[in-house]
Amino acid sequence: MATLKLYRNKLRHNYRQLNRMLSKKDRRLAVVTKILCGNKLFLEEVLALKPKQVCDSRLSNLQTIKESDPKVETIYIKPPPKSSIKKLVRYADISLNTQLETIKLISKEAQKQKKIHKVIIMIEMGDLREGVLKKDLVQFYSKVFRLKGIKVIGLGTNLNCLHGVMPSHDKLIQLSLYQQIIALRFNKKLPIISGGSTVVLPMLKKNLIPSDINHFRIGEALYFGANLFEGTTFKGFYPSVFELDAQIIEIERKPYIPDGELQQNPSGESFEVDEKLYGKETFRAIVDIGLLDVNPDFIVPKIPGAEIMGSSSDMIVVDLKENKEAYKIGDHIQFDMKYMGALGLMNSRYIDKVVI
Repeated sequence: MATLKLYRNKLRHNYRQLNRMLSKKDRRLAVVTKILCGNKLFLEEVLALKPKQVCDSRLSNLQTIKESDPKVETIYIKPPPKSSIKKLVRYADISLNTQLETIKLISKEAQKQKKIHKVIIMIEMGDLREGVLKKDLVQFYSKVFRLKGIKVIGLGTNLNCLHGVMPSHDKLIQLSLYQQIIALRFNKKLPIISGGSTVVLPMLKKNLIPSDINHFRIGEALYFGANLFEGTTFKGFYPSVFELDAQIIEIERKPYIPDGELQQNPSGESFEVDEKLYGKETFRAIVDIGLLDVNPDFIVPKIPGAEIMGSSSDMIVVDLKENKEAYKIGDHIQFDMKYMGALGLMNSRYIDKVVI
């Protein structure tokens, strides 16, 4: 079985770096765990870091978190479905919301459970995913903040999550101004202005974020040290806390060019023939993972010069060129991965997960 490894020392190092980066600017860190897909082993490694807040987009994952550490404050980071309100109130201390009808249901359930559920109202700032339209915010807030069982604690936004709209100084100033509008209209200063995710961190380092924006929901920088503005790794961070280890189940020297009439494969892909490769051969290794586990576009062999040639549902073919490392059947190939690659692997029940 292929294995996804999480390196404890790298995770702890990146957390310390991230915590230092934010605390130096007097900002709060909320750790996002959705990439871990509720895996208890890996979640316990994150909880061992002692974060004050943990965010996830699946209530079953928040349930696992609460059962492991009842004291940690949990945040549900997407508008909740009406069918899950009972579980939301039980396992999430805070939720991000955009719909009045949903918040009314949360209010009723919170009263049933004799709880106060905290809400961050999300504002649409241009990326056209979730968010209350800016022109509707004051009226929306006026209908929410008096609801029993509900405590509105902040405003927030998401950028770069759907259409790739990047955060800017102007957009974040607008977010800050809405807090001031609420304060003036309702004599209520909200304690949290949640400015977004990993994508905003480069602006924080350059002091381009208004001081009122004090809360960040961070996952990708923790697990991958990602500077999304520049496509690089933040200085002092590990570029990944994960590593994929897959076993070679076949290795042969084979032609580069398939033999026979070519049609689309089951994935709908068409192979384009490079005539320069006729008559040439290469070592092709097959490893024991496939499309069911991960999109091969999101993983990279750690062998210099090696590349992925293609994949099927349960196998990936890796071009080893001349196989200078002398790989053989039963040997293991290690892969780095992007965020979406790790997410797919975490969600596969066919991949073993271990802490190193």
